[in-house]
Amino acid sequence: MKVTAAVVEELGAPFTLVELELDEPGPGEALVRIVATGICHTDEITRHGDLPMPFPGVLGHEGAGVVEAVGPGVTHTAVGDHVVIGWPSCGTCSNCRSGQPRYCARLGEALCGGGRLLGPHAGRSALHRANGGGVVHSHFFGQSSFATHALTWAEALVVVPDTAPLEKLGPLACGIATGAGAVFNTLQPRPGSSLVVYGVGAVGLSAVMAARLSPATRIIAIDRHANRLELARRFGATDVIDATHTDPVEAVHDICGGPADYSIECTGVISVVRQAADSIGMLGTCVLIGGAPAGAELSLDHLTTLWGKQVVGVLGGGGRSEELIGTLVELNAQGRFPFDELVEFYDLADIERGMNDALAGRVLKPVLRMPSHP
Repeated sequence: MKVTAAVVEELGAPFTLVELELDEPGPGEALVRIVATGICHTDEITRHGDLPMPFPGVLGHEGAGVVEAVGPGVTHTAVGDHVVIGWPSCGTCSNCRSGQPRYCARLGEALCGGGRLLGPHAGRSALHRANGGGVVHSHFFGQSSFATHALTWAEALVVVPDTAPLEKLGPLACGIATGAGAVFNTLQPRPGSSLVVYGVGAVGLSAVMAARLSPATRIIAIDRHANRLELARRFGATDVIDATHTDPVEAVHDICGGPADYSIECTGVISVVRQAADSIGMLGTCVLIGGAPAGAELSLDHLTTLWGKQVVGVLGGGGRSEELIGTLVELNAQGRFPFDELVEFYDLADIERGMNDALAGRVLKPVLRMPSHP
């Protein structure tokens, strides 16, 4: 079928709207009409080579839409279902079988191999130029949702209620789930504990919202943008620190009367990673979720790390997509997790503007509406 997609022709190239041919769903696959898809920092760093996606290709990994067709053997979802496209996984490796599909042993291939992960067409792209004009790589994070339609592995789909605001749900596939899942699945703050969030963009603010739903009693937000710190207070931060004017590690220690119990690093800036690690003390846990440039290395103080400190990387919030996304949808419906207030809409044709606005800090969570959506 014909689709319109934002294609990156080569490393570092701009997004260009192109009409392409998309394969019909094969065994285990589903065709999703994309209603809207979030723009994520990971799309930008991949375009510039920090993830090894082959080009030409279609990015986009926070898609939400409606199932239009399913292939043979699909029972998990049906035509007409409203869905968020979760991360793909092989389902058979030890990590998948133990309930951690975000850490699938074939993760690199699944996220940025440029084609299907599973099925009879494994390794092949689902996107092609018209009239034999060549292959365009597909299945970025199993979806390539910067397009009017996406072909995905049906088991990755999370069915959501028809009453949920579908056009706002795509970011639950990655950015919003990453921040919230780091709190819910990894840290699981204990009663009376303190938690510090470095960088309160969309991911960090999601962590703040999740922390407010935990028994942590001190939630500290750190950023260089006053407007984001104001939002952090609104969404649950008990304290804020402007890192432009203050040493954040010293400020955290002052607020907590010593090191904090937990920290979450959302920026991917290596110097900030060290600050996040230095903000916690013995038996503290620092979670890394910000995307640093390819090849980046970090250093830690050996002695204080040796004293029971943990530094943990978390992908996509950990756990299973269906459980985490379903929980966030329900919490939002209850008014307890207002992530939708972070969303700003753009047309697919304005994808470059949306990306630039996010990079400049003018918006928190840009979401692209597809042309077929009224």
